[in-house]
Amino acid sequence: MKVSVIIPVLNEEGAIANVINDIPKSLVQEIIVVDNGCTDRTAEIALKHGAKIVTEPQRGYGSACLAGIAAIQAADIVVFLDGDYSDDPTEMPSLVQPIQDGLAEFVIGTRIPSEKGALLPQAQFGNKLATFLMRIFFGVRYTDLGPFRAIRYEQLQALDMQDKNFGWTIEMQLKAAKMGMNVREVPVSYRKRIGTSKISGTFLGSLKAGVKILATLFRYRILR
Repeated sequence: MKVSVIIPVLNEEGAIANVINDIPKSLVQEIIVVDNGCTDRTAEIALKHGAKIVTEPQRGYGSACLAGIAAIQAADIVVFLDGDYSDDPTEMPSLVQPIQDGLAEFVIGTRIPSEKGALLPQAQFGNKLATFLMRIFFGVRYTDLGPFRAIRYEQLQALDMQDKNFGWTIEMQLKAAKMGMNVREVPVSYRKRIGTSKISGTFLGSLKAGVKILATLFRYRILR
């Protein structure tokens, strides 16, 4: 099965080479790095390491992911991976294998911190609150909103993803549950990112992400 990897980036020049180099090349046919407004050498470094570069000037994690999806040439499975080296790309087979074996359509990497401070307190609280509310509102049991995830391309298209910023991951999980998709979670190690987080590393970023995630939850609750 053909695997495409989408990596949204915003000023990750210190990490992107490590991320690309650690992706199992025997597993992956295409690595798409989406430049979401970088002002450093991230795109240049990614290109030198064999990635396809897509430019998306509209800021937002969801915007970058949508641009990456639009650039896919041919894929059976799509993997989403952050460009800060917090997730371990060498663990990608554990996300892809259940889909290849027909055991899942969508696999989420549940983050297990491998070092102190890898998952900041505000991120831990936000995850617990969001997954608790999803269980109460929709009866679905998720343990994380981790960005390291794999999904069949056909199912990804069927989700008709719309969110262009912080609500992307939770929108995907809520829609997958609504569709009755076969979802599996697998543990993945999680370490301190290289560089400063644009979301959980700042008070304003954490606040914006938290508000958007909660708003997405309540919007889908009302629509339901």
